Amino acid sequence: MIDLYYWPTPNGHKITLFLEETGLPYRIVPIDIGKGEQFAPDFLAIAPNNRMPAIIDHEPADGGAPQSVFESGAILIYLALKTGRFYGDTPRARTEILQWLMWQMGGLGPMAGQNHHFSQYAPEKIPYAIDRYVKETNRLYGVLDRRLADRAFLAGRDYSIADMAAYPWIVPHERQGQKLEDFPNLERWFGAIAARPATVAAYAKGEAIRASGHQMTDAEKKILFGQTAATSATPNIPA
Repeated sequence: MIDLYYWPTPNGHKITLFLEETGLPYRIVPIDIGKGEQFAPDFLAIAPNNRMPAIIDHEPADGGAPQSVFESGAILIYLALKTGRFYGDTPRARTEILQWLMWQMGGLGPMAGQNHHFSQYAPEKIPYAIDRYVKETNRLYGVLDRRLADRAFLAGRDYSIADMAAYPWIVPHERQGQKLEDFPNLERWFGAIAARPATVAAYAKGEAIRASGHQMTDAEKKILFGQTAATSATPNIPA
């Protein structure tokens, strides 16, 4: 059994995509990031960066004590190694997968995340910041589109953890100021992943958790976006 500490964000969806594809038994532990639950001491013990997702694997491959893992990319690699799935079967194939996973972790995710922040959440709309991140998101979509011109998935003909990492960051493309029809290869890839039964199941679980939440208040936005080293150690979490 795997405990998945989760909220339905792009990074959270990456892990449910993998778990639904493989059928590994798991239990979702909701971490309401608007309420500041990511700062709870029990959660920080397994995710010291106070970010979800994180997992605890109660049946690690070495048969030892439960293994905790934080950071979505690290979790995907851990689960891929545990199951022997979605991570290629040769060193060359794994290199292809790993470089596109790192591209998502270091590029698509952070840039699209800043796009979301300045266009959707920032209390002051700063045209320069919005324009900068919308354009950078557009550039990254172009990178994906060119990559997918002659292959079904990011690392070749097989679906992998690189695709699972990138897909959730394309789901909110309209909020990012992007049109999928401008990127036909990316649009084809996106549709293929969206139609997978595991994707449908993963997103249904996310919607069920989201429905149990509420509209984020200004105080909760400060919890989510306004942390420093000092405040993240002792956050003022709204009741």
